[in-house]
Amino acid sequence: MVTSSCNKMMASVLAISIALLSAETLFCNAFAPQSMSINSVSMTRFPVSMPTVHQKLRSRSGPQFMSNVAADSSEPEKKSMIQKIKGVVPPANERKKLIPLAMMFFCILFNYTILRDTKDVLMVTAPKSGAEVIPFIKTYVNLPVAIGFTAVYAKLCDRLEQKNVFYACTVPFLFFFAAFAMFVYPNAGVLHPHAWVDSVASVLPAGFAAPLSIVRNWSYAVFYVMAEMWGSVVASLLFWSFANEVTTVDEAKKYYPLFGMGANVALIFSGQYVKWVSSLRANLAPGVDAWGMSLKYLMGAVVACGGVMLGLFSHMQRNVMTDPACVNQEEQAKKKSKKKVKMSLRDSAKFLMDSSYLRNLATLVVSYGMCINIVEVSWKAKLKQAYPDPNAYSAFMGNFSSATGSVTLVMMLLGRTIFQKYGWRKAALVTPTMIGVTGISFFALQLFGPAFAPLVAKLGTTPLMLAVLAGAAQNILSKSSKYSLFDPCKEMAYIPLDQESKTKGKAAVEVVGNPLGKSGGSLIQQLLIFGVGSLAAATPYLAAILCILLFGWFRSVDSLATQFEAVMEGEEA
Repeated sequence: MVTSSCNKMMASVLAISIALLSAETLFCNAFAPQSMSINSVSMTRFPVSMPTVHQKLRSRSGPQFMSNVAADSSEPEKKSMIQKIKGVVPPANERKKLIPLAMMFFCILFNYTILRDTKDVLMVTAPKSGAEVIPFIKTYVNLPVAIGFTAVYAKLCDRLEQKNVFYACTVPFLFFFAAFAMFVYPNAGVLHPHAWVDSVASVLPAGFAAPLSIVRNWSYAVFYVMAEMWGSVVASLLFWSFANEVTTVDEAKKYYPLFGMGANVALIFSGQYVKWVSSLRANLAPGVDAWGMSLKYLMGAVVACGGVMLGLFSHMQRNVMTDPACVNQEEQAKKKSKKKVKMSLRDSAKFLMDSSYLRNLATLVVSYGMCINIVEVSWKAKLKQAYPDPNAYSAFMGNFSSATGSVTLVMMLLGRTIFQKYGWRKAALVTPTMIGVTGISFFALQLFGPAFAPLVAKLGTTPLMLAVLAGAAQNILSKSSKYSLFDPCKEMAYIPLDQESKTKGKAAVEVVGNPLGKSGGSLIQQLLIFGVGSLAAATPYLAAILCILLFGWFRSVDSLATQFEAVMEGEEA
């Protein structure tokens, strides 16, 4: 029954999401002038006239890239099927690095989807817990851990080679997730101080319920933070740093929007895997801890995929990084011979603050985190009301992840078209536009609920389920635009930077900026809850704050686009 209702709901969400996608380019066009876009020929197989700077950009990929460009517009328009296939397939030296990179990204996103769904189920459905604890975890636990990791990462970069930094950061994650499923969760009743927290709660005001819930379920809170850090550290920092190291700007423009397509199939597979694991619980014998068994299956898949990811990374270090046809060996030698500048955490912060380029990048990351958090927490509160049982909640999240993957695949195809026709600037504007349109629509549904009563009656549902449906559509569209456009745009902007900015600068922007954005959104929600009494009463203020954040986001995109063009022009001059 639960699975059937989840399937019907996610089918409706998919229909709404795909319908809204058709308006995406229209919204994008409204915010950037055509004359300011980057229309490099490296993003297409067919020749067009282009500025001198983009002719220079073409040379970065060398003769191999030039061989893939169509010869002349005077050629016959009709081509054989074989010629068309050859025009689409990347050359051998690019395939050699793009295929393992896409497979690595698949494994990382497969794991992140499982971890994201699991952390929510653990924390939201924990004893005397709920969606209200999420803002407190992100502000008072996740952010300090992220800042501490940034300091550790800077030290590792000073002392180890970059490939060893990758191993040193990823292996502890896999050990923790395995240990949690095998040892920590089965003994949660002993490890969690329920009696002590109850005694403390009896003498404290009711407003301390959420922070006390974190203490009460401390091992779940640690899992929540580690799952969040997997996305910030492994996906945003380590993977994209490595991808930027082996990829040129021209290759990034061509393939960053596309090689994520294969990786986002991971969202579909992982969502269905979570759903399959959820279905196994119904067949277990009475007395068996169903959720504990599910955790072992889920974390087993995470560890297995993590092992595949490490194997692919090792393969690329041996066979790709040493191949002159794939990676410029002279540049690699210069990077290794260059003396590393050791900076304290304070010096690193000053280094970032002095760079307007990195400040704009940080603004993009922080703005995304704040905007998505402001909408997402309200949606998850509704979701818990609709699905209080962990089994039903997990099954819904599995379908939600699969729907996100499906819509993201469509967005990936649209993303390359947007890059080709409109350039970096407009592609970077799609995500804030999408979050603005869908987020304001979600809040409007809550603020003007009575006006939607006829729609609720016509759909044969309840106001609660309609809110869950609208929030799911908002999250799906926002996340799919992030994966398909926001992330590729952001990573392209890192490529022209020096090695110091690529490592320590990126670490600060990604590892601290992402939690800072989410904790900033959480702090706003906490203040509003204390001020007006509840999250529902704070809805009009949240909608207004969302609009202000989006305005700042648009300004930063415009400024960064101008700087990106200037950096590329100066580098190629």
